[in-house]
Amino acid sequence: MVDTPQRQGNTTEHLLGSQPYKASAQWQTLYEKDQPVAELFHVAYTIADQDPAQRPITFVFNGGPGAASAYLHMGALGPRRVVFNPNGSLPRPPVQVVDNAESWLSFTDLVFIDPVGTGFSRTLPKNGEKSAQSDHKPGHKPDDKADDKADDKAKKFWTVDRDLNALGEFIQGYLSAHHRWLSPVFIAGESYGGFRVAKLCRKLQQDYGVGLCGAILISPVMEFMLLEGTDYNLSGWATVIPSMAATAVLHGRVTTADTPTAHGVKAAEFARKTLIPLLALGGTAPAEEQQHVFDQLAQLIGLSPALVQRHRGRIDIVTFARELLRHQQRILGLYDASVTAIDPFPDRLVNEGTDPTLEGIDRLFTGAINSHLRSTLGVDTTLTYNLLSFEVFKAWEFLPESEYRQGFIGSVDDLRVGMALNPYLQVYITHGIYDLVTPYFSSNHLVDLMNLNPDLQTNLTLRHFEGGHMFYTWDESRRQWLSDMRQFYRQAAGRSL
Repeated sequence: MVDTPQRQGNTTEHLLGSQPYKASAQWQTLYEKDQPVAELFHVAYTIADQDPAQRPITFVFNGGPGAASAYLHMGALGPRRVVFNPNGSLPRPPVQVVDNAESWLSFTDLVFIDPVGTGFSRTLPKNGEKSAQSDHKPGHKPDDKADDKADDKAKKFWTVDRDLNALGEFIQGYLSAHHRWLSPVFIAGESYGGFRVAKLCRKLQQDYGVGLCGAILISPVMEFMLLEGTDYNLSGWATVIPSMAATAVLHGRVTTADTPTAHGVKAAEFARKTLIPLLALGGTAPAEEQQHVFDQLAQLIGLSPALVQRHRGRIDIVTFARELLRHQQRILGLYDASVTAIDPFPDRLVNEGTDPTLEGIDRLFTGAINSHLRSTLGVDTTLTYNLLSFEVFKAWEFLPESEYRQGFIGSVDDLRVGMALNPYLQVYITHGIYDLVTPYFSSNHLVDLMNLNPDLQTNLTLRHFEGGHMFYTWDESRRQWLSDMRQFYRQAAGRSL
């Protein structure tokens, strides 16, 4: 027997409107060489009175890496959700949790997965070895050596390949344990979870024998080289410009009759046809031409021409978030630039405050998920629910295990192979237009570069909404997205739902 912290899953029955459903919060064991090595915590919502062979099932995870699934679980897809203001801004305390009228449970069963180190998911000790968490009590620090052993075990899961294999093993095991191999299978992931989805489109089919009907990538990062520009990587500077332009319109920093979305479309055209060619010329571009392009950029994104000139048209997201409303002593959220906060250090040269759309939301999701799991679903555990683990994020190994550990990692090739292996696979990619961290035009740009066969092009849908990284916190965007998803599932599953 392995020595683990006190924890006991639970299965309960509930109603969403008049629809009865079952909620099961459990741990599923992962194995290596037939030995248990970890337990993944997950919450499954199922409709019991429908044919499993007809009823779709969707496996859901967030990103980070280091994020639990609570964001999608309690923000958009699950039967209960945390309350934001209608425009996605943060409400005053205390946290409110309500029935979710936009839950996907109306057309698919849902399984929310927390990867190792997030949520309640942990590695297991070997037989006879004490768990570092088992003796943990408030105010008591576990033995340092035991801590180190636990960390070493967990770090094995904090690599791109091992993480994907853990998810593949979990999905395969869940389908077997619950007799769901004949169900229409979908996967959905947010941010780095979108990266996981793209990779799994190939891996689940090649390595685990799981055929997919649909894949949903939510605010994904698919190619890490586009996350930021450098002197030698020009696309990163261009792909964020449409999001900056849309944000500038929203905050009244651009004079135009266009909507934020329409202004973003014009900025995308500028970024592709004007900015990238100029940046590609480097120091050989004539000064007058540089000045003209930089002035155009300044007008599009609401910054001063002098600032854009000083940065040579290379505006990073931190500079934009600090400078757009600096005259009001306010900063923008990076994950949702529609959200603003008071700049705590307005007289300092660079922003030294925190991101209001990252640290600011923790209080909402931490309160919501703990209340839902422990009170509503009756999960009994002494473990701490790790909503967003920076320990996991900092330890993550992005580069694949190979002789040459260089360069950036991406997932678009895997998505292309997955779509070619299964020409029926439907893919849906979506963003919020005010997200500066994983900007929507990055995905547009990559899809244009995929050069999909015409027979596959109609299988891929791009759709973006008002809002940021978690655009579903906006009431209207969440409602529009639900309508889209209902139609997507009908098409992908090939049946009425």
